[in-house]
Amino acid sequence: MRHAKKMIALVLITVLSLSLLAGCAKKESNQFKVGLECNYAPFNWTQTDTSHGAVSISNSPSEYAGGYDVEVARKIAAKLGKELVIVKTEWEGLIPALTSGKIDAIIAGMSPTEERKATVDFSDSYYRSDLVIVVKKDSPFAAAKSLADLNGAKITAQLNTFHYEVVDQIAGVAKQTAMDNFPAMIVAVASGKIDGYVSEKPGAISAVAANPDLTSVEFAAGQGFSYADENVAVAVAVKKGSADLVKTINEALAEIGQDQRDTMMETAIKTQPVAQ
Repeated sequence: MRHAKKMIALVLITVLSLSLLAGCAKKESNQFKVGLECNYAPFNWTQTDTSHGAVSISNSPSEYAGGYDVEVARKIAAKLGKELVIVKTEWEGLIPALTSGKIDAIIAGMSPTEERKATVDFSDSYYRSDLVIVVKKDSPFAAAKSLADLNGAKITAQLNTFHYEVVDQIAGVAKQTAMDNFPAMIVAVASGKIDGYVSEKPGAISAVAANPDLTSVEFAAGQGFSYADENVAVAVAVKKGSADLVKTINEALAEIGQDQRDTMMETAIKTQPVAQ
């Protein structure tokens, strides 16, 4: 009899455990957890309120995330029928967070390079841009039209990005130590610590809009950096083997026409916080 009671108790515990696990799984499946820096305007940034449709940052409740990436994430979440959850994550921690399951996707202006493809899967691109260099408006390099005009300039880029690799294409460049994020590079340029940093054009427009003492150098055709198209495209990263998720994300991206994408980026540039 006692054995029977123990068996019944074990069955009840097992059923209860399975029910709890099922409940947790259901809760998790209703969320689309997106990792981004919240520090790379106009693609993504941090602000203190919900203006312009900013989304609460789950791991920093008093802050909100806005920007082009957030709008793209919102559309993908709607397509998936899930709640968008933003997880603020340092650039270096994005792929580890994805592979460990802490987030479901990276939507952070990330390029689908061959090196990254070895670790994660990517969607179709949702934006493409050319490379420019951000310098002070009164810099002797502000009038540069080609890479050759940057001979001797102290130039850097963000750590662990192909932006830092292309700095080597500038003959005679004084290549500086890579920096963790764009706000740090903006401060370094403004203070004269460096002459400039490599940026995608939207990021440069955003930096100049928020910092009138800066300007961006755009190069004449054939006079700028050489790079593969994949390096200037940005796409959504997901865990390896997530074919169904990639398919749905691509369907969501296909519904965003080029005109709408351009408008979204223009809006992001106009509404970014001045502090960026």
